[in-house]
Amino acid sequence: MLKLLSKTGSVSAVEPFVENLVNRYNLDPNKQCNILISLTEAVTNAIVHGNGEQEAKTVQVRSRKERNCIAVRVSDEGNGFDYESVPDPTQPENLCKCGGRGVFLMRQLSDHISFHDNGSTVEMRFKL
Repeated sequence: MLKLLSKTGSVSAVEPFVENLVNRYNLDPNKQCNILISLTEAVTNAIVHGNGEQEAKTVQVRSRKERNCIAVRVSDEGNGFDYESVPDPTQPENLCKCGGRGVFLMRQLSDHISFHDNGSTVEMRFKL
Protein backbone atom coordinates (compact mmCIF):
# COMPACT_ATOMS: atom_id res chain seq x y z
CA MET A 1 0.00 0.00 0.00
CA LEU A 2 1.08 3.53 -0.75
CA LYS A 3 -0.29 6.43 1.30
CA LEU A 4 0.19 9.92 -0.14
CA LEU A 5 -0.38 13.45 1.10
CA SER A 6 -2.74 15.48 -1.06
CA LYS A 7 -0.15 17.67 -2.73
CA THR A 8 0.81 17.40 -6.38
CA GLY A 9 4.44 16.58 -5.54
CA SER A 10 3.25 13.29 -4.06
CA VAL A 11 2.56 11.98 -7.57
CA SER A 12 6.31 11.31 -7.93
CA ALA A 13 5.90 8.29 -5.62
CA VAL A 14 3.79 6.54 -8.27
CA GLU A 15 6.71 5.62 -10.54
CA PRO A 16 8.70 3.63 -7.95
CA PHE A 17 5.45 1.95 -6.87
CA VAL A 18 4.84 0.82 -10.46
CA GLU A 19 8.46 -0.27 -10.90
CA ASN A 20 8.05 -2.44 -7.82
CA LEU A 21 4.94 -4.05 -9.35
CA VAL A 22 6.76 -4.65 -12.63
CA ASN A 23 9.70 -6.29 -10.91
CA ARG A 24 7.59 -8.33 -8.50
CA TYR A 25 5.35 -9.76 -11.24
CA ASN A 26 7.79 -9.63 -14.17
CA LEU A 27 5.40 -7.50 -16.23
CA ASP A 28 5.78 -6.61 -19.90
CA PRO A 29 7.21 -3.08 -20.49
CA ASN A 30 4.06 -2.11 -22.41
CA LYS A 31 1.97 -2.94 -19.33
CA GLN A 32 4.35 -0.87 -17.24
CA CYS A 33 3.62 2.21 -19.38
CA ASN A 34 -0.15 1.63 -19.26
CA ILE A 35 -0.12 1.15 -15.49
CA LEU A 36 2.14 4.16 -14.90
CA ILE A 37 0.05 6.55 -17.00
CA SER A 38 -3.27 5.27 -15.62
CA LEU A 39 -2.11 5.34 -12.03
CA THR A 40 -0.55 8.80 -12.39
CA GLU A 41 -3.85 10.10 -13.77
CA ALA A 42 -5.88 8.44 -11.00
CA VAL A 43 -3.62 9.75 -8.22
CA THR A 44 -3.55 13.26 -9.71
CA ASN A 45 -7.35 13.28 -9.93
CA ALA A 46 -7.63 12.03 -6.34
CA ILE A 47 -5.28 14.73 -5.05
CA VAL A 48 -6.63 17.66 -7.09
CA HIS A 49 -10.32 16.89 -7.56
CA GLY A 50 -11.09 14.37 -4.82
CA ASN A 51 -9.22 15.90 -1.91
CA GLY A 52 -8.95 19.45 -3.24
CA GLU A 53 -5.20 19.44 -2.52
CA GLN A 54 -5.94 19.54 1.22
CA GLU A 55 -2.74 18.11 2.68
CA ALA A 56 -4.56 16.83 5.76
CA LYS A 57 -6.33 14.34 3.48
CA THR A 58 -4.59 11.34 1.99
CA VAL A 59 -4.75 9.22 -1.13
CA GLN A 60 -4.29 5.47 -0.77
CA VAL A 61 -3.00 3.22 -3.54
CA ARG A 62 -3.38 -0.53 -3.19
CA SER A 63 -2.49 -3.34 -5.54
CA ARG A 64 -3.19 -7.03 -5.60
CA LYS A 65 -2.47 -9.86 -7.95
CA GLU A 66 -5.38 -11.93 -9.06
CA ARG A 67 -5.30 -15.05 -11.17
CA ASN A 68 -4.91 -13.32 -14.52
CA CYS A 69 -4.47 -9.63 -13.70
CA ILE A 70 -3.06 -6.94 -11.47
CA ALA A 71 -5.72 -4.80 -9.77
CA VAL A 72 -4.76 -1.29 -8.66
CA ARG A 73 -7.10 0.74 -6.48
CA VAL A 74 -6.86 4.48 -5.74
CA SER A 75 -9.00 6.02 -2.99
CA ASP A 76 -9.34 9.60 -1.82
CA GLU A 77 -11.23 11.21 1.06
CA GLY A 78 -13.47 13.36 -1.13
CA ASN A 79 -17.19 13.10 -1.82
CA GLY A 80 -16.73 11.34 -5.14
CA PHE A 81 -18.03 12.42 -8.54
CA ASP A 82 -20.43 11.37 -11.24
CA TYR A 83 -18.11 9.23 -13.34
CA GLU A 84 -20.93 8.50 -15.80
CA SER A 85 -21.15 12.14 -16.90
CA VAL A 86 -17.48 12.91 -17.57
CA PRO A 87 -17.36 14.71 -20.96
CA ASP A 88 -15.74 12.80 -23.83
CA PRO A 89 -12.48 14.64 -24.60
CA THR A 90 -12.52 13.34 -28.19
CA GLN A 91 -15.69 15.28 -29.05
CA PRO A 92 -15.01 18.42 -31.12
CA GLU A 93 -16.37 20.78 -28.44
CA ASN A 94 -13.90 19.37 -25.88
CA LEU A 95 -10.73 19.06 -27.98
CA CYS A 96 -9.26 22.41 -26.96
CA LYS A 97 -10.32 22.30 -23.32
CA CYS A 98 -7.64 21.94 -20.68
CA GLY A 99 -8.09 18.86 -18.52
CA GLY A 100 -10.77 16.23 -18.77
CA ARG A 101 -8.60 13.48 -20.18
CA GLY A 102 -7.64 11.52 -17.07
CA VAL A 103 -10.66 9.22 -16.88
CA PHE A 104 -10.54 8.78 -20.66
CA LEU A 105 -6.89 7.67 -20.49
CA MET A 106 -7.58 5.31 -17.60
CA ARG A 107 -10.45 3.74 -19.57
CA GLN A 108 -8.29 3.35 -22.68
CA LEU A 109 -5.14 2.00 -21.01
CA SER A 110 -6.60 -0.39 -18.43
CA ASP A 111 -8.30 -3.66 -19.32
CA HIS A 112 -11.15 -2.95 -16.91
CA ILE A 113 -12.07 0.06 -14.79
CA SER A 114 -14.70 0.41 -12.08
CA PHE A 115 -15.65 3.15 -9.65
CA HIS A 116 -16.72 2.60 -6.05
CA ASP A 117 -17.72 4.71 -3.02
CA ASN A 118 -19.62 7.24 -5.17
CA GLY A 119 -16.52 7.72 -7.35
CA SER A 120 -13.97 8.36 -4.60
CA THR A 121 -12.33 5.00 -5.38
CA VAL A 122 -11.27 3.78 -8.80
CA GLU A 123 -10.06 0.28 -9.51
CA MET A 124 -8.18 -0.54 -12.68
CA ARG A 125 -7.26 -4.04 -13.82
CA PHE A 126 -4.44 -4.94 -16.14
CA LYS A 127 -4.28 -8.41 -17.67
CA LEU A 128 -1.10 -10.36 -17.24
